Amino acid sequence: MPIERLKRAFRQREARRWLSPGIQTAAFFIVLALLTCLVAWLDPRPSLRHVQIAMLSGSTTGNYYSTVEKVGAETARRKGRVSNLSSAGSVENIDRLIAGAKNCTVHFALVQDGITYPEGHQLEVIGRLPRPESLVILGRNVDRITAASDLKGFRIGIGPVGSGTEHMMRRVLTLLEGVGLQASTLAIDEQLVMVQRGQLDLAAMVLDDEGKLLQTAMAKLNLDILELPDMESLARHLRFARVGVIAAGQMDYVRKLPRKEKKVLQLDALIVSNGCAPDGVTQGFLTAVAEVFPTFIRHNKNQPNLTGLPMSAVAVNFYTAEGPDLLGKYAPWAVNIMPQPTWIQLGVAFSILFSGMALWHRYRLWRVDVNRVKIERDVAVFFGTSDIMEAIAATRLDPRGAGPDAPAQIDKLMQRLSELSEKCRKQSLSLLVPMGEEMQYRYQEMLIAELQRALARCKQQLAER
Repeated sequence: MPIERLKRAFRQREARRWLSPGIQTAAFFIVLALLTCLVAWLDPRPSLRHVQIAMLSGSTTGNYYSTVEKVGAETARRKGRVSNLSSAGSVENIDRLIAGAKNCTVHFALVQDGITYPEGHQLEVIGRLPRPESLVILGRNVDRITAASDLKGFRIGIGPVGSGTEHMMRRVLTLLEGVGLQASTLAIDEQLVMVQRGQLDLAAMVLDDEGKLLQTAMAKLNLDILELPDMESLARHLRFARVGVIAAGQMDYVRKLPRKEKKVLQLDALIVSNGCAPDGVTQGFLTAVAEVFPTFIRHNKNQPNLTGLPMSAVAVNFYTAEGPDLLGKYAPWAVNIMPQPTWIQLGVAFSILFSGMALWHRYRLWRVDVNRVKIERDVAVFFGTSDIMEAIAATRLDPRGAGPDAPAQIDKLMQRLSELSEKCRKQSLSLLVPMGEEMQYRYQEMLIAELQRALARCKQQLAER
């Protein structure tokens, strides 16, 4: 019977047992323990161990440096590393970030909004810190200044060369052209000492208005905040800036410092990338920033990008999903190859491809079966039987009633079967056949071979007559 022959074709020889049950049990538990140790060593839980980056910040006493330190501590807690690279400030950060793109020695930088970028740069913004920074100008008896002309001849420190403070003040001084301010590029700490000694009239700095530096300058050095005249008008000339308020008593509630509400220019701190960090690393880094600043994602989600830099596609997806996607969380190496949406599209494409291959395979297998059944019917008509396969199994094909052209007809039938068998074998080796499905072709070949052997016996009987 064909079924019995098919069973024999698939029959597997039972493996001989050469290990005792006790040894097999011990081996099983040993392998299980090794697998457990391997999983524990790999630690499949989400972490930031893939985040190994360097980030430019600012002066070691400034807000940018302390911000990167906080992000670095959070990253280290989750087994990653952020190297905090100090600098003079935002302008230097841009130059070093562009230069570092050649060998990827640096990946990100904190940059003050409004910085002018060189042509041909490949920088992208990946986020804005939730708290803006304030341009604060400190001096003595500054409440007497009520008009821009009152600043005539004042000596003012505008921060060190390459800092965001210097860049910002240069743009402000351009608007105050004609007043005759005497600008000096000095470190922030040096400026404050010189103002206290009377060697400078004013000291400008861009900082966190809730930081210790401003509190110390007002409480211990007895300096006050200058509110530039017509602040709203000034902000209109600086599209990246907006007017903010430092409340009376914000620095010292008991001594009420400042003594009255002060308007200041505020601007965002940007996180800028040079494209060296892979997508999975960028997602991990943003995850750490979001942990340090709980409102970070909400602050950046669906916000217009007016920075002048293109927004990173990785960052856009991160904010849209309100965190890392599934691959970025559990398989960041896969995101480094291509983003999750592309993986999904590729999966859909492969699914369609394999479905199409399976459909074409089934169609071709159906055609083989149809042709085989057609030949079986022709053989059944030739031998005058209704069930040719049953007759073959019972070896009841009798050619005695056949005419003189019977051998030629049998040859034609066998030729058709041979051609169909070759076609079946060729199609079974095609790449279109799913893995394991080739056995269906082998079954067709077996049925064809059974019919060929039956016809060969009949032809031999005719030859012996």
